[in-house]
Amino acid sequence: MRTLALETSAVCASVAVTEDERLIAQSFQNSGLTHSATLMPMVSDLLKNAGLKLEDMDVVAVAAGPGSFTGVRIGVAAAKGLAWPGDKPCAPCSTLESMAWPLVHMGGEICAVMDARRDQVYAARFQAEGGKLTRLSEDGAVSLDELADQAKISGKTQILVGDGALLCYNGFQERGTPAVLAPPHLRDQSAYGVALCALRLAGEGKLVSAAAMAPAYHRLSQAERERLERINSQNQ
Repeated sequence: MRTLALETSAVCASVAVTEDERLIAQSFQNSGLTHSATLMPMVSDLLKNAGLKLEDMDVVAVAAGPGSFTGVRIGVAAAKGLAWPGDKPCAPCSTLESMAWPLVHMGGEICAVMDARRDQVYAARFQAEGGKLTRLSEDGAVSLDELADQAKISGKTQILVGDGALLCYNGFQERGTPAVLAPPHLRDQSAYGVALCALRLAGEGKLVSAAAMAPAYHRLSQAERERLERINSQNQ
């Protein structure tokens, strides 16, 4: 299965092409530029440099959330636009699961985490064993205290990955929860991880059409929260 994968859920942006588990090409950028300006040129350049065309892809995969609301929207919209003309199947991948896949060879418990602001993190925990991931918790927005308590109960050292890894490492240390940071070159979100997650979805028959693919935010946006607050204040 040849996959074109996109990752725009946080500050970093990346694009990858894989053949099953084999990485053919990947472009990664952490320049601070907006994904709306960098993503499609990255896709075009990557395919051109790899001697491939969009028509050569079997699946279009994307980190569909959780993550930055703007970043996730850009990634999902781009993936839908790339898949739609050729009616290609899509893989709406969990950002957190995608972060864990590049660490599967390390074994142990992996805690994928992103800074969700408002005193919360997006997090999910996985057991890596024998080249496979077993989910230990669902994706969601939780407080750092709650996540540290969940991890501490397992009694196992947590391998922290994602743009919230350092934040959680410091918090876990303060709370006596054993943890280590993922290696720096594997710590940020990557499109290769998205492609590996897509491979699992394909094997389980969970690919969807471009029309059916949608973001998974796991929390209301700031605009939605402010709207609800106004409504609640008016009703008091």
